[in-house]
Amino acid sequence: MQYFPLFLDLTNKPVLVVGGGEVASRKVDALLRANASVTVVSPVLSNYLKQCAESNQLKWIESHYRDDYIKNPVQVWATTSDANLNHQVHNDAKKRNILVNVVDDKPYCDFITPSMINRGKVQIAISSGGASPVLVRNIREKIERVLAQNTGLLAEFTGEKRDHIKSIYHSVDDRRRFWERFFARPNVELSDNKEKLEVEYQSCLSVDAKVTASRIWMEFNNDVENISIKTLRMMQQAEWVIYPQDCPFDFVDLCRRDAERIVYRDVAHLTAILNLDADSMPPNICIFIPKDAIESDQELKGLVLSDRILRIVG
Repeated sequence: MQYFPLFLDLTNKPVLVVGGGEVASRKVDALLRANASVTVVSPVLSNYLKQCAESNQLKWIESHYRDDYIKNPVQVWATTSDANLNHQVHNDAKKRNILVNVVDDKPYCDFITPSMINRGKVQIAISSGGASPVLVRNIREKIERVLAQNTGLLAEFTGEKRDHIKSIYHSVDDRRRFWERFFARPNVELSDNKEKLEVEYQSCLSVDAKVTASRIWMEFNNDVENISIKTLRMMQQAEWVIYPQDCPFDFVDLCRRDAERIVYRDVAHLTAILNLDADSMPPNICIFIPKDAIESDQELKGLVLSDRILRIVG
């Protein structure tokens, strides 16, 4: 992973932008949407930036850049068409240990900006580390096509219900299972207002959902591309992921990110793990085993018994 992904709260925080052209306009637009306190240094401004300055959305320093303009911002953006000036801005910021981005000049960037999908409180960021902007745009368009239009509404509604659901379900796992049941309801994705979501919410609360234990055995191979949609969905529901040391990590990485991951050395070690007290084990367990291992190992065959086996073809 080349870049560490994060969402930075810039509300009322000072950000310096050097340059007043179209590139600066695009960056300033995003910064203002994030409620940053923006200062632009440039002798001239684009029409958009001039309008922002006149409406007091940003502070304009009508001047050529000087290093004393970098006082205490949390970010500095160099957006001019003069590479030497941009590099000077970069050097001045680095002397002060301030994060800096020289637009379209990756070696001089402490951070890069991803392609964004916004659905109200839900934001999805996509990046190729600057390697392929066209690929990133293609991925964004694919996600846009499948992402429900009421995603922002769902985020707002569930956020309002957090305290209420905590008063009913006291463990994190119980709350997660409730929300999984809620989001799985067909009418939830179709709801276009909070009143309809409230009906689904109350209905979901009234259902006595019994948790049944489930162990899924996954036979892996060397090609993660062969995983079916159905298999992937089950992997995403796992609360424990148990896998051998030689299992390609690409498979494990597709399981639920907050699932507990346990490595087993051999079948005897796996047996010991699965023989733990039932009360200490979660209801959804995903166990990875090598392809054709069950047929060749009688001890493993005895562990599987009537559990479900999913084979990754290929």
